[in-house]
Amino acid sequence: MLKEIQQIFRRKGLIEQSIEDCIEMLKNDWEMFTESVKSLRESDTADIPLDIEAKDIQINKFEREVRKKVLTHLAVNDVSDLNIGLTLINIVVDIERIGDYCKNIVELAQNHPGKLFFDQWEKEMKQMEDTISNNFDVLIKVLKEANTDLAKQLLDELWTVKKTCENFNMTLLKNSDLNLKVTDAVALALYMRYLKRIASHLMNVASSIVNPFHRIGYRAIG
Repeated sequence: MLKEIQQIFRRKGLIEQSIEDCIEMLKNDWEMFTESVKSLRESDTADIPLDIEAKDIQINKFEREVRKKVLTHLAVNDVSDLNIGLTLINIVVDIERIGDYCKNIVELAQNHPGKLFFDQWEKEMKQMEDTISNNFDVLIKVLKEANTDLAKQLLDELWTVKKTCENFNMTLLKNSDLNLKVTDAVALALYMRYLKRIASHLMNVASSIVNPFHRIGYRAIG
């Protein structure tokens, strides 16, 4: 679907602007994710040098702008562009939700006593955080280039993150021998949930380049 968008960039400026807005939203999300994770995992005081609320407001503004631009474009152009418009509106909702989950991580940091650390899972958690962070950059390239191969790579890598988060939460639920304080167990469960949802929303956006509209949000087909 996004390949179609790229092909009409030159003659349909509002669509091009909407893609650029989506990319700026992702850059903001990426910054929010980086700083929110640091506040939870590296700081005892949950200090964060970024104004998370201001970033979230900016992302919400971009979302409204994309909706407005898509609606304006569809009002004055051929109805055949409807799928493109629906795809963009789908994408922008997922990108906006990522910012919300980054705010949740900051709230978790502010309410958890000290940095969140669990030695038994530390290596895997760091790998998941790095994979998510790296794939913000990948997704920006996917949107700029309509790169199917990169999109499939992202889907595969983040699918692994999702499954790891699920497995960790099932372990927390079923295993009473982890030697965890209640506060740490609750924080870990919430953090796994937030990481899983951020990974899912990144995957939803990437799926728009490898799937038809009705399968956006699912893994690649074929």
